[in-house]
Amino acid sequence: FYIFRSVNEDRNLKYKAAVKIQSWFRGCRVRAYLRYLNKMVIFIQKWWRGYRSRRYFKKIVETAYFIMKMNFYNEMAVRIQKRWRGYYVRKYIHNYYALKKYLEAISVNNEIVRSELQEYAEMKENEEKRKDLEKKEKEKKYQARKMHYLLSTEQIAGIYNSPFRKSPDPMELLLRKSKPLSHRQQQMKSPFASELYDWPTCRRPPSFSTEQALPPIGRQKPQGPFRDTAEVLRQRYKPLEPTLRVAASINSPLEKAREEMRTAEWRNCIHDNEFLPFSSYHKNKKYDPSIHRSGKYGQEAYGIKHFREVQPKKWVADK
Repeated sequence: FYIFRSVNEDRNLKYKAAVKIQSWFRGCRVRAYLRYLNKMVIFIQKWWRGYRSRRYFKKIVETAYFIMKMNFYNEMAVRIQKRWRGYYVRKYIHNYYALKKYLEAISVNNEIVRSELQEYAEMKENEEKRKDLEKKEKEKKYQARKMHYLLSTEQIAGIYNSPFRKSPDPMELLLRKSKPLSHRQQQMKSPFASELYDWPTCRRPPSFSTEQALPPIGRQKPQGPFRDTAEVLRQRYKPLEPTLRVAASINSPLEKAREEMRTAEWRNCIHDNEFLPFSSYHKNKKYDPSIHRSGKYGQEAYGIKHFREVQPKKWVADK
């Protein structure tokens, strides 16, 4: 039994040792095969990625080359169109010789307009000078008429005719030709004349003497209780001083306005906002009683019952 047992143990040990050797060897083979597979996978991925990159780069280069060719073609087309359009415009639209003739015509027209403007400016300047000379001559003539009293006479020489001069001054000659100014008195118009005498029958207002009459010379005062003659004449020829009622016209706006005001006073009521306690207009309106009334609504009989409001609640004492 012991012998058989030792043989079995040897077999088990050998079997275990063989299993260990096989597992190690198989592990080495599997690991080597996995390394080979990994190497082959990396190689395949490298070649595939290189192919993809070369293909993508080739597409990029082809695209860039195509864009360059298209840009070149577009630039050449633009040049051709520019040359053709320039030729067409110069030949059929903007002819050089026609444009040259047009510019020459414009230059000639400009010269004509400038000459006309220069003539017009000279004409206006001459006209202004002539007006100034006429104005100065007129002013000089007016001054000569105004200073006509400085004209020299046969006995006395004027200030413009000095005896120490060979010939008289031009102002002296102008004074001889001119006439003196005649000063006329301006008639004073009454402010009420247009309204007072604007009737169809009266052509002009009656002439009232506004100047004070002089008393008679060399006349003695009559005997008796008579007033002074100058006072009587002053009262007799006293100027007319009409009142506003007389001076105003019949159809003046003031009278019309007064008549309309009287009509409105008679037509309208004296109290515009009359208190109607039972009407519907004052339902929502609060009634404000007067401070001089003791009741809420009734009117105080002032002067009949009492003259002063009595409030016993506000009394300090009974007296």
